[in-house]
Amino acid sequence: MISVIDATATIQAHLLRLPAETTPLEAATGRVLREPVTADRDFPPFDRVTMDGIAFRYEAFAGGQRTFRIEGTQFAGQPQQTLQQPDACWEVMTGAMLPVGADTVIRYEDIKTADGQATILVDELTSGQNIHRQGVDRRAGDVLIPAGQVLLPAHIAVAATVGKATVQTTRLPRVALISTGDELVGVSETPLPHQIRQSNTWMIRAVLAGLGIQASLHHIHDDRQTLTEELGRLLADNDLLILSGGVSAGKADFVPDVLTVLGVQRHFHQVAQRPGKPLWFGSTAGDQQVVFALPGNPVSTTMCVYRYIVPHLRASVGLPAAPALTAALARDFTFKPALTFFLPVRLSVATDGQTTAEPLPGSGSGDFANLMDADAFLELPADQSYFARGEALPVWRF
Repeated sequence: MISVIDATATIQAHLLRLPAETTPLEAATGRVLREPVTADRDFPPFDRVTMDGIAFRYEAFAGGQRTFRIEGTQFAGQPQQTLQQPDACWEVMTGAMLPVGADTVIRYEDIKTADGQATILVDELTSGQNIHRQGVDRRAGDVLIPAGQVLLPAHIAVAATVGKATVQTTRLPRVALISTGDELVGVSETPLPHQIRQSNTWMIRAVLAGLGIQASLHHIHDDRQTLTEELGRLLADNDLLILSGGVSAGKADFVPDVLTVLGVQRHFHQVAQRPGKPLWFGSTAGDQQVVFALPGNPVSTTMCVYRYIVPHLRASVGLPAAPALTAALARDFTFKPALTFFLPVRLSVATDGQTTAEPLPGSGSGDFANLMDADAFLELPADQSYFARGEALPVWRF
């Protein structure tokens, strides 16, 4: 049996080896970029007008000229026009190319137009005003989005701007969620008095969906031969297997032995924690496949998913680690066994801005309903038994 700290380090040392794949831009939000995106031309690609108004030569204004003959109108999306006379002007619209020969733009609010002429009504102007100069933001060839960036909506816009209809991103893992146990039946089935419906894998699937990862659901009965055949098939087709149940010391808990037969190296089995002590973790050669086998009790499963599997997946796909959070106990709490205890809590924010955690211990690792009242696990270290009100401790939100 190993500590929570050692279990965490071992898990993070065996990340999934996920290749890059070509991803359509419309499906790339939230994915991790595996190539730099560079500017295909200057940003902006031309001297861009930023105000509706007139464009003219500042030298003429500085020389005392206030009324300019309008030679034409330059709209956004039109080819660049040319100022023919140094004492004339062009009407220009926001987003248009600055006419050749003009170097300053004044907005309509500061001029009066009549009879094909524009008269400037203000006394002070700045040369080059209201012009977004070519290349001032980025130059052609500059890296706009570095590899490793999690693609957010702003990055999608930039990729679209440079014509990237597809991008190289880290492939999301292929994940199989497997429940075991003859006592389990499907969600749509009516359980007999000795049976319950499958729920753990549905919870895990919902958690992974929040990371953009789709997972398939499977159920295998407590039969060694069936487990061997089905798990072998799923290992061949997936990067990650997450099992719920069959890892304790019962006579029908075949999962650890079957995984060993299938070539999955066990890295640890049992963690000094409650709930979730029977947690099993292993991988195939070169970490080509990774396997988590979780205890079947629903609170144990939920805790292990948020404490171990979610951080592992985030690191595997290149997402940054979630920020470390702490919360202060709302009242004294005692837990005597020399185990790390994950206490279900309800979080709230006090008037001083401090996050507090109200303990909701429930009825043990089988009390799934209690988790609807809680929204986090508070991690109580194994080297103490009494935890005082106000003590700040790590918290894992769910």
